[in-house]
Amino acid sequence: MSSSIGNLFRLTTFGESHGSSIGGIIDGCPSGFSIDLKNIQDCLDRRKPGSSSIVSQRKESDTVEILSGVFEEKTLGTPIGFLIKNIDQKSKDYDALKSIYRPSHADFTYDKKYGVRDYRGGGRSSARETANWVVAGAIAAQILKTKGISVYSYVSSVGGIDIAENYVNLDLDAIYKSEVRCPCTKSANLMKDIIEKCKDNGDTVGGCVSTVVKGVPFGLGEPVFNKFQVGIASAVMSINACKGISFGSGFSSSTKTGSTENDEFILKSGVLSTKTNNSGGVQGGITNGEDVCFHVAFKPVSTLMQSQKTVSEDYKETAFTASGRHDPCVVPRAVCVVESLTAIAILDYYLLHKTTKMSDL
Repeated sequence: MSSSIGNLFRLTTFGESHGSSIGGIIDGCPSGFSIDLKNIQDCLDRRKPGSSSIVSQRKESDTVEILSGVFEEKTLGTPIGFLIKNIDQKSKDYDALKSIYRPSHADFTYDKKYGVRDYRGGGRSSARETANWVVAGAIAAQILKTKGISVYSYVSSVGGIDIAENYVNLDLDAIYKSEVRCPCTKSANLMKDIIEKCKDNGDTVGGCVSTVVKGVPFGLGEPVFNKFQVGIASAVMSINACKGISFGSGFSSSTKTGSTENDEFILKSGVLSTKTNNSGGVQGGITNGEDVCFHVAFKPVSTLMQSQKTVSEDYKETAFTASGRHDPCVVPRAVCVVESLTAIAILDYYLLHKTTKMSDL
């Protein structure tokens, strides 16, 4: 189903951008786990609009209400139902757009697939949906932390401004101290300048989010169709505006030789490790115990505050200028979404791994 993600740890969501609410049901959460409800809300606050001058100014509280599956802040092992109400919809902003297909949006494809669409903010195809993922991701991340696994995502590029430093030299605990969600102060300031200039010009800009997962054990993932990186890629590529993902040295590996790209095995204090991590922590589709590293590219937001040409539903050429509240750059708000989907995918693999050996049962 297109509204579900995961196998053993599974999230199914519902709701539209300008409907009364969004929400979801989480299946497969182990029982007896003490959930930090404040942490879930903190994660939602990192994603919500209106949090800074460089993101959409839609004012949503994004307050999550847990409906089932949790009693006295402990999971019951039953489905966890949750709800997030929409309180700041301004549907009139989309009245002029209901009969046209906005460039690079899902309007045309959605209409042709279903024969009907909710034109208000994109309806089901809106990035408003990602708030649901953050709820499930926050719970998954809390469980993973008890296993020593931590997920860090951060903005590594905006409009051609890239962080030069390797992640090992960055303070990953400082990511959310920056409006841009970039742990390098110098790069963050340059990125913010680009975003603000695009906003002033009614334009948008793209960028990249990098992710490091520490503490991932050996053995997650399958050797053929359910490789570890496949699950991560499938989840992350579901994010609006996401255009690509690469692991480890990524596409640059295509320009190298095997003698420079191979990760040699070494012993560190008697523990098997690799000298380099060009594989990004995954070999043969299975995690090798090193940090999992990947990079995600996001295109510029498709809604511009400039005049654009398009075609209407009755196939007439027209021009329009969008109105409303939109992100000049989606990348800063995508950071916690990438983290959340990564946590969901990894927990699902972790639970699956625990069912593959008799010794683990």
